[in-house]
Amino acid sequence: MTSPATLTAGQVHARPEDFTVVDVRTPGEYASGHLPGAVNVPLDRIGASLPELRRAAEDKVLLLVCASGARSENAARTLAAHGVTAIGLAGGTRSWAAAGHGLDHPADGRRSVWAMERQVRLTAGALVLLGLLLALLVHPAFQLLSAAVGAGLAFSALTDTCGMALVLGRLPFNRRR
Repeated sequence: MTSPATLTAGQVHARPEDFTVVDVRTPGEYASGHLPGAVNVPLDRIGASLPELRRAAEDKVLLLVCASGARSENAARTLAAHGVTAIGLAGGTRSWAAAGHGLDHPADGRRSVWAMERQVRLTAGALVLLGLLLALLVHPAFQLLSAAVGAGLAFSALTDTCGMALVLGRLPFNRRR
């Protein structure tokens, strides 16, 4: 399967009026900083938002954005399966900010939430540590908790998906109020 088309931050910044920007990160991540004019449609809501996204793609180029480009690529594939053409921002908001372009923040003053990747690292690390401590203090079988987290991380890397991020994305601080 071929990867969806992408544009660089410089290409998008040169002609922002050509795009409808859709940020597919969680609402918490979106609140931490997003491309100017971007609307937030989390990856797990892409299917439910198909009619609106289809209409948006008729007027302008649909540009999908996430933190690094992986989730926007998944969203572009999902949309393509439903006949909606979209492109991604290569490198996501990280590349946008690294190129010196500004990020907008919600006007409602919500506190920013850690990026999903950082939340996953904290959770995985805490679970591995907990498994090891419980194995030492309670019962050796708790080593399986650490092994399960390690297996999940390896699977995540091989498939470019993250079950832990999907679960964390459902927590209240990662959802729209």
